[in-house]
Amino acid sequence: MIGKLDPDERIMSEPTVIEQINSIVETLKWETGDDIVVEIGGTQVSGIDVGEEYNKKWQSPIGTRKYNKDAFIVIKNLSRSPFEPSQPNPDLKAHHG
Repeated sequence: MIGKLDPDERIMSEPTVIEQINSIVETLKWETGDDIVVEIGGTQVSGIDVGEEYNKKWQSPIGTRKYNKDAFIVIKNLSRSPFEPSQPNPDLKAHHG
């Protein structure tokens, strides 16, 4: 065939989402036992109690999650991000007191 591929052929040649994630994991040298989590960013949660009667077009009940049009996925490797609390700098002295 000359020209564009049929839709089925094009889909079969593109990597799946799982294949893309596996490629990223290999590139980053993450290991099988690592604690990996997937989170959604670009969301908003209503924090205002609007009461029983509210304008459904403009308001949402408290705790309602909405996904923005530009929402995104974050893949975190918790095994590779150790938490170390900040330590005070002993060389700094307070300027007051």
